[in-house]
Amino acid sequence: MDYGTRAKENFLNGYNCCQAVFLACTDELRLDTGTRAKIASSFGGGMGGMRQVCGAVSGMLMALGLHRGYTDPMDKAGKAAQYEVIRALADEFKRENGSIICRELLGLDENFKPKPPEERTEAYYKKRPCGELCQHAAEILEAYLKAHPEISA
Repeated sequence: MDYGTRAKENFLNGYNCCQAVFLACTDELRLDTGTRAKIASSFGGGMGGMRQVCGAVSGMLMALGLHRGYTDPMDKAGKAAQYEVIRALADEFKRENGSIICRELLGLDENFKPKPPEERTEAYYKKRPCGELCQHAAEILEAYLKAHPEISA
């Protein structure tokens, strides 16, 4: 199963957007599911429900870091290269979806006040594009990883 399909299924199974994408895109790595779910848990709802950076985008970029991130804090070239890829992936998501901001993707007013997470019902899923956004973010990362064979891990 591809990253995109897994990400959408993860979202439909109750994971937040960041968890859905991060779990789908890091399944083959050496971290267990519980640890990965915890790492990504704070970034759903546009960072804790604040509707800032889309959780699907956060999950995509967190997974990129696990796959291709730099580790040496003195590696300025590695950091610069990583940031360039981050911007390119985020720009692709924005180009195809109109924004990387959760609130904008959901059509919410900029004065939106965070609320407790809603219960996942059929109505919840019908009014949100999140499953498709998760799928799309995961597809963007998968395409990047395939087009750029592993340099470091």
